[in-house]
Amino acid sequence: MKVVVTGAYGQLGQCLQKQAERYPEITFLFESSQTLDITSEETLSRFFNQHQPDFCVNCAAYTNVEAAESEIELAFLVNSEAVKSLAKQCKTHHTKLIHISTDYVFNGLKRSPYGEADAENPINVYGASKLQGEVMISEHMHRFFILRTSWLYSEFGHNFFNTILKKAKEGADLNITTEQIGTPTNANDLAEFILKLIQVDSEVFGLYHYSNQGEASWYDFARLILEDTQRGDKVNLKATFSYPTKAKRPKFSVLDKTKVENTFEIKIPHWRESLVGLLKDQV
Repeated sequence: MKVVVTGAYGQLGQCLQKQAERYPEITFLFESSQTLDITSEETLSRFFNQHQPDFCVNCAAYTNVEAAESEIELAFLVNSEAVKSLAKQCKTHHTKLIHISTDYVFNGLKRSPYGEADAENPINVYGASKLQGEVMISEHMHRFFILRTSWLYSEFGHNFFNTILKKAKEGADLNITTEQIGTPTNANDLAEFILKLIQVDSEVFGLYHYSNQGEASWYDFARLILEDTQRGDKVNLKATFSYPTKAKRPKFSVLDKTKVENTFEIKIPHWRESLVGLLKDQV
């Protein structure tokens, strides 16, 4: 089996690379934006003609929520138009697509976890561009998995987890919002699920929500990182309800994982358990 991973040097892509050695029966092609520009139809066509992958895991995305408010065309180019081109190539070459989407397709006004059947209504450019990418996939192919996730973090790259650890080492003051409620999700857990989908060559296609279990504010997330690393006494951590940003964020974006757990007979770990496990691995 041959699997191409786009955006392979983002945090999820690096988590997939870390775990790939456990699957020697699979040939992985880990591609960055430098080696595979998904915004170029010609480049994609040449790549798929040459490699004929069985699966494509699309981790490539424009993810800067703040900058997207002013870089609208670029956000839609990467998150929508490029995804359309990728879907068309996957259909042509009978490649199964696993595409990563986001909780930000919802407006956050609901007060209970969002299921796959809930109406989408993004409130920022990033969320709108990701939702349009989902639409492009469903319009152009049928053999796909769209995995919506939330608040991804890992030991790799620029994310909230690494930022808090860095600030803690510096002894910085931290003002963290309690206004937004969601679920921190360890990208290693998501990578493990993706690799199992590929290993069993699943054909239970469709839209699924995958994040860790439980819910938290960003303040809760930061506090546990500091407490578990015993750095809480070195940092002045303050809770603030309102934290002004250019892009609006959904106030509540917890995802309901019932469908994915029942369909694939898996048990997703709680966010606290998964975070503590990662922190232990970093020591």
